[in-house]
Amino acid sequence: MKNHDIVEKNIILMIVLTLVAISFGALVEIVPQFFLKETTEPVAGLKPLPALQLEGRDIYIREGCHVCHTQMVRPLRAEVERYGHYSVAGESVYEHPFLWGSKRTGPDLARVGGRYSDDWHKAHLYNPRNVVPESNMPAFPWLFDNHLDGKHTGDKMAALRKVGVPYTDDDIAGAKEAVEGVTEIDALVAYLQQLGILLKQKR
Repeated sequence: MKNHDIVEKNIILMIVLTLVAISFGALVEIVPQFFLKETTEPVAGLKPLPALQLEGRDIYIREGCHVCHTQMVRPLRAEVERYGHYSVAGESVYEHPFLWGSKRTGPDLARVGGRYSDDWHKAHLYNPRNVVPESNMPAFPWLFDNHLDGKHTGDKMAALRKVGVPYTDDDIAGAKEAVEGVTEIDALVAYLQQLGILLKQKR
């Protein structure tokens, strides 16, 4: 009891002991994840995003899509029934940064690949209320006018290779040609159409 009073009455000591407890908990919970096979190895069939989808992902981030849409289906019955297979770490081993998120102003997009046609996505992004009248999502009409030049696509791939994404020299060399002149809307839709399809196929 006396020792307990000492901690409660000494704010500095309490802060130090609290930090020690949190640090120990974090070590116990987080560090083992770096050594578990299911969190460090890609799921079967996972490949690095090709140039067009990689540019689409950057547009997705630039336009703030990840702020309102998660890409993380939790292993809860209601979520699995609505969205599909729960998200697993092996799907995200090539993601830098990952886009799991925690806020759902709009629906989760982790399994959106193949759920709608390219034309549906384009209509939705041009003006969401044309296809979902009650939507509060903003429109993105400029994506139809902007074109990619591919100037930095190869550089992005080279940087990702340094952190473990297995891009080849051929991938990097052909990146500019693969995206040059393509509209941003086509790149974004290409990115959306591949989201979550590997595990969705196994349901």
